[in-house]
Amino acid sequence: MEEELGVMLVERHGKKLELTDKGQLLYRHALNIVHAFEEVKNELQETDEGRKGNLSVGINTLSVPEFPEWLEAFHSSFPLVYLRIVQNDSAYLAELVKNRTIELGLVRLPLANQDLNYLHLYNESFVFVCRQNGQEKISIKEISDYPLILPSTEGLGSFNIIHDAFTKVQLPLQVICECSDMNVLMQMVSSGIGSTIVPESVFQSYGYSNLFARKISDAELVSSVGLIWLKQHHLSRPARNFIELVKQRLGITENGHE
Repeated sequence: MEEELGVMLVERHGKKLELTDKGQLLYRHALNIVHAFEEVKNELQETDEGRKGNLSVGINTLSVPEFPEWLEAFHSSFPLVYLRIVQNDSAYLAELVKNRTIELGLVRLPLANQDLNYLHLYNESFVFVCRQNGQEKISIKEISDYPLILPSTEGLGSFNIIHDAFTKVQLPLQVICECSDMNVLMQMVSSGIGSTIVPESVFQSYGYSNLFARKISDAELVSSVGLIWLKQHHLSRPARNFIELVKQRLGITENGHE
């Protein structure tokens, strides 16, 4: 290949080989060719309307309570499809979708990325969670007096949503800790280290018997859940079947928006 192209592709150091910058360029193009060929194979080999094949789905760390039910329904309809589930934060899941490690990702929006298609699934409110059982609702001004443990800024838009709500009304936000693991975060709140503000589904999924959720009365704190996949990329039949199942479960009739 070096002779044919007239450039040095590999530097040789004894038995060790190292790609030159031109070799790296050729390698990247070769990977694209391999990926394109795999997509052609997938399109040609798809049979039985998606009753066989593989489906890889990522789910956001903040959890989607309906997800196990969706998987159960999907598996009941397509028992021969091999499932692979990955859990991580939204930003990381977006990267996994972009490099085709997973096909679909259930993420928290907004998540700015022009390479992805988005299907908005639903919105849910944040709740204030603490160990003290009080009134059903609490004001944002009252929350400003509490030391808070919040979802980490990295990959999780929740921190920015909460921070913007307090900035808007010019109230202090007493953050004593950030945590990207929701189970650990709720354990810390349960132990009395601080309180937290999380989407209601997080409390439902990770809440403890000594914790209480209170609605926030005077601030619009909303988290959006969406399904993402790669633009201009052939989706496998199992992936398309999963998207249709989710849309049916949630009563979504319109096409996914970008």
